[in-house]
Amino acid sequence: QVQLVESGGGLVQAGGSLRLSCAASGRTNCRGVMGWFRQAPGKGREFVAAINWSISRTAYADSVKGRFTVSRDNAANTVYLQMNSLKPEDTAVYYCAVRNWGVDTVVVVTAPNEYDYWGQGTQVTVAS
Repeated sequence: QVQLVESGGGLVQAGGSLRLSCAASGRTNCRGVMGWFRQAPGKGREFVAAINWSISRTAYADSVKGRFTVSRDNAANTVYLQMNSLKPEDTAVYYCAVRNWGVDTVVVVTAPNEYDYWGQGTQVTVAS
C-alpha cells in the first residue's frame, strides 16, 4: 500500500512563495514518477509538474514554467514543489500522485488517469 501526504499549503500574497511537500511511503522505495496536480473550484484536475524518481527527469505545465520547480529527496522519500511568483490563478487544492511506484519509469506523463495513488490534497490560496 502506498501513502502520500501533502503539506505546506496556505495563504500567500500574490508574488509570494510556498513550498509544498509530499511524503511518500510504501513497502518498497519509489521507482516511478511523482506528479503534482491542482484543482480549482468548478474546474477539472490539471497537471502542474512531475519528476521521474530515478533520473529526475521533469515536466511542467506551461502555466507554471519558470515559476515552479519540482524536486525530490530520495533519502526522505519526499517530493517538493517550490512555487515562486504566485498568482491568484494558482489558487487551488494541490495533490501529489505517483505512477508505477515499484517500476523504473523514465517517461513522465501528465494525464491524471495515468497515476495510481493520490494524496489528500493541500489548499493553496493566493490573494491579490
